[in-house]
Amino acid sequence: MAEIKFYGNLITASDSQGTYIDHSASGIGFFGGDFGLSVPVDSWQDSTFITNSVGTERAEKLMNTKFSSTSGTKHNTTNEQDNRTMPNHFAPLNIRFTHEDDAVRVKNCQLRIFDRDDITKNASGVHTYIYEIRHPSSSETTGKALNHRGTRNDHKWNSFLYTAGLDNEVSPLNFTESPGMSGLNGNDTDDVADGPLTGLTGATAEAEGHHSNRHDWYVALSASPTEIGSKTDFGLYFTVEYL
Repeated sequence: MAEIKFYGNLITASDSQGTYIDHSASGIGFFGGDFGLSVPVDSWQDSTFITNSVGTERAEKLMNTKFSSTSGTKHNTTNEQDNRTMPNHFAPLNIRFTHEDDAVRVKNCQLRIFDRDDITKNASGVHTYIYEIRHPSSSETTGKALNHRGTRNDHKWNSFLYTAGLDNEVSPLNFTESPGMSGLNGNDTDDVADGPLTGLTGATAEAEGHHSNRHDWYVALSASPTEIGSKTDFGLYFTVEYL
């Protein structure tokens, strides 16, 4: 059986489980300095939590990845960090695909931010930035970011934004094909002496041809309201094909 599940807050590189997020009853909420505090219009969140589906009840506090520049993030600090230096466990969200019966490869992996009603429509009243972290090493250096990636945009954030007066059709964001368990599958350029996969148990360099019973993606998320009020018509949708 094939499943996609969401997990939050890996805490450390050695924690392969994370905290399960039940998407039918809970989600991820973005706040100001702490839970319940609003994010000012046109500003970015300073804290991230697992919440109930409307963001009024808190659960675990997650890692916070705050948009800082086109290729920079403030991660639980006031200092900007190059996106290429962020290890996987810095991501507030781990998307996990599992297939119990056979090892499979996955393709056409796509993420959408939508209005929780129609997956083709952008969420209104909120600007969202997404960055796929591909950095299985715990070392916070640029050279440890994997080259096997879904997006090749110099490690810049990718944007989802509703614009008044337009049809606001969602353009899905492509994620890495066959990232492998814990995101440990790279390509030939990752598997060189002192490269991003050096010394990592279970690492492979088979690129999109990699087969596994589990594939993991790590997602940095940042959100900014474009108008006042809580934003609950705001969801994340992820799809893959497997073979």
